[in-house]
Amino acid sequence: MPLATTTKMFEKAYKGGYAVGAFNVNNMEVIQGVLNAVAEKKAPCILQISKGALDYAGMIYLRKIVEAGLEEHSDLELSVHLDHGPDFELAKQCVDNPIFTSVMIDCSHLPLEENIALTKQVVEYAHAGGKVVEAELGRLGGIEEHVQVSERDAFLTDPDEAERFVAETNVDSLAVAIGTSHGAYKFKETPVLAMDLIQELTKRLDGLPLVMHGSSSVPQELVQLCNKYGGNLPNAMGVPEDMIAEAAQYGICKVNIDTDIRLAVTAKLREFFHLKPEVFDYRKYLGQVRESIKEMVMHKIDVLGCGGMAEG
Repeated sequence: MPLATTTKMFEKAYKGGYAVGAFNVNNMEVIQGVLNAVAEKKAPCILQISKGALDYAGMIYLRKIVEAGLEEHSDLELSVHLDHGPDFELAKQCVDNPIFTSVMIDCSHLPLEENIALTKQVVEYAHAGGKVVEAELGRLGGIEEHVQVSERDAFLTDPDEAERFVAETNVDSLAVAIGTSHGAYKFKETPVLAMDLIQELTKRLDGLPLVMHGSSSVPQELVQLCNKYGGNLPNAMGVPEDMIAEAAQYGICKVNIDTDIRLAVTAKLREFFHLKPEVFDYRKYLGQVRESIKEMVMHKIDVLGCGGMAEG
């Protein structure tokens, strides 16, 4: 089955009041775990590949693993997306690559005028190639690979700027800063997302799909499992899942999940190595990692409400 476009995915999600999971992937076991989950749940899915993932695994390897997944699961509704593209050159490379259906250009750290100019350049090139573009306005706290924003500099998306940004760039979806944060240490106290801001942006942008970054929930059972077997993750805290589900009712069509995958991998590995120190067959522990990812993704699909929503 050919790759799907996020345009149709998001149209259905917007009207249906649910969100599509966008899962960051870096290797075969993670891709297999995600695809096995969405196939079983019959959910639409976006595989996200970041610059860090490309640096780690390489474009050719990731492309071939995704193609193998499509061959194994012939009925998937699947898109492949460049996450946090830092510049025009990488965005262009991914637009030109047939495995990518969409790209993100992240210039949220730049002044508004520069963000508009570079985003517009990417949009024009991508649209000419039949691909779609996500951009970001407003800045999230925390750290995700090359993206580093301190709490002092983080700020929420301004609705007036958002209207201008969308009108001038013709972007297809917009990642908005609504109080979430990258990484496992998103909050120092009980989190509160700006639901009123989401509703205002949905009203102002009239049907434009909104994207929630920094939306891993950092499951405490995984944090505790990591720490039980030698980890050091004190005070890790994420976005409550009921808030993510609520945001999907207000126009959030895509929810990015990366940290929770890393936690699922690390918790299972730490547990396995502690309980079975005699095992050196890596297939045994990587196989369990794959199952751990599958279970976590299936749970996220339930939270987002997208189970059974895949085309085909």
